[in-house]
Amino acid sequence: MRDFFRNNAVFISLSLMFVIALGLALLFLPKGELHLLLCSRHAPARDIFYRYYTHVAEWFPYVLCILILLFCRVGDAAFVTACQALSALTTQIIKHILNAPRPLTWFAENMPEIQLPLVDGVQMNYWFSFPSGHTTSFFALFFALSIIITKNLSAKRVGGLLQAALFALAVLGGYSRIYLSQHFAMDVFGGTCVGLLISIACYAFFSRYEDKKWYNYRILPINKKGDR
Repeated sequence: MRDFFRNNAVFISLSLMFVIALGLALLFLPKGELHLLLCSRHAPARDIFYRYYTHVAEWFPYVLCILILLFCRVGDAAFVTACQALSALTTQIIKHILNAPRPLTWFAENMPEIQLPLVDGVQMNYWFSFPSGHTTSFFALFFALSIIITKNLSAKRVGGLLQAALFALAVLGGYSRIYLSQHFAMDVFGGTCVGLLISIACYAFFSRYEDKKWYNYRILPINKKGDR
């Protein structure tokens, strides 16, 4: 596992800084005030981007799992699938135990004078707020993808840049939930932690089988030079 943390240091370090910064904001700013601060800067272009980008967490993981299964090792596909499945299961269990109110419900009960900025065409939810399932999916997906890509790269600089780019995509997904007022910052904080921890746990499990024949099996084998 020491090599794992060293090889994925960029994604992990950026994630820790993100979690700490968000945690400090949650510690020092009231819930409602922090939400309004983070979701108030609406613009037409941002509305369109976040409205559609937030749905990436709903379909892209499945497409990616199929592509990895077809063109990469079966074990890698199983790893990404397990990250998504376990993170989704964990999130749903916590959601249904806590049944926390989402921003629309919370503001209607606690700050009824506030009109949240909403985006046209977005179907709003009212309960099961903590943690954010979309954020969990984003971080579990892009962290798992970062792990797989970094494992197969020899250039450390390129690997670091890719990890930073994938981290940025995960953060954008988490922020989209706040921007659309579907979740609070606390929900994104929780979803980030769940996604990261599940991915690390899944890697610890699957890494034990990387030398097994089934893990390295390819449905569409890559032809070597000279093969006919």
